[in-house]
Amino acid sequence: MKIIDVMKEPVSQSPHNVDARKVYDTEHATAVVITLQPGEALKKHITPVDVFFYVLEGTGVVEIGDERSRVGADCLVESPAEIAHRWINESDRPFRVLVVKVPRPTSGTRLL
Repeated sequence: MKIIDVMKEPVSQSPHNVDARKVYDTEHATAVVITLQPGEALKKHITPVDVFFYVLEGTGVVEIGDERSRVGADCLVESPAEIAHRWINESDRPFRVLVVKVPRPTSGTRLL
């Protein structure tokens, strides 16, 4: 059994300049926990694989393609490959989301 303490994992370098911690990485999938502080946002980007997001804490705004929605804890959001998306924290509390990419991407994310 392998147990990961998310908050003890190092913050990964990313073009978004936010707290992103890789918690799972195999040949089949990768998972990252992102924490956005009030006012923080990911840059709009495109991922080469399908992604699903599971909101762990707080309330955030998700934009996928031309759609925009406010979601909170225990919501799961699907984002298909090659569609621009981003997360925004417009609240006054931290926002945490689990990001799972399946299959594991073989090329990087493209910023817009």
